Amino acid sequence: MAELAALASWIDGYRRAWESNRPGDIRALFTERAVYRTEPYADPWVGQDAIVAEWLFAADEPGETSFRWAPLAITDDVAVVLATTVYRDGPSYRNLWVIRLAPDGRANEFTEWWMEEPDSAA
Repeated sequence: MAELAALASWIDGYRRAWESNRPGDIRALFTERAVYRTEPYADPWVGQDAIVAEWLFAADEPGETSFRWAPLAITDDVAVVLATTVYRDGPSYRNLWVIRLAPDGRANEFTEWWMEEPDSAA
């Protein structure tokens, strides 16, 4: 399925950027006027320069997380992804991502919902 291949390629790039924190890796993920929402109702980061700056402000250290994902829905216009992020020395999160990819494979829009998993020891 072409849509799944495009989505997997984009997520591979996202992980590469997450691990490297290189501005070029981050910029390569998004169109020039992309909109990135870290939460559905948060003020968005708009445009590549803002996305790179905000990403680097909140950057995780390389190797700090493990990540796995699965597609929930994919159309020509939008993908919905369920993911799990586990911090080496911290909490685990369930993530729901809504990604709108441009024809060139970069994201026009990205919105994430992240929920900390309940402490299993509690």
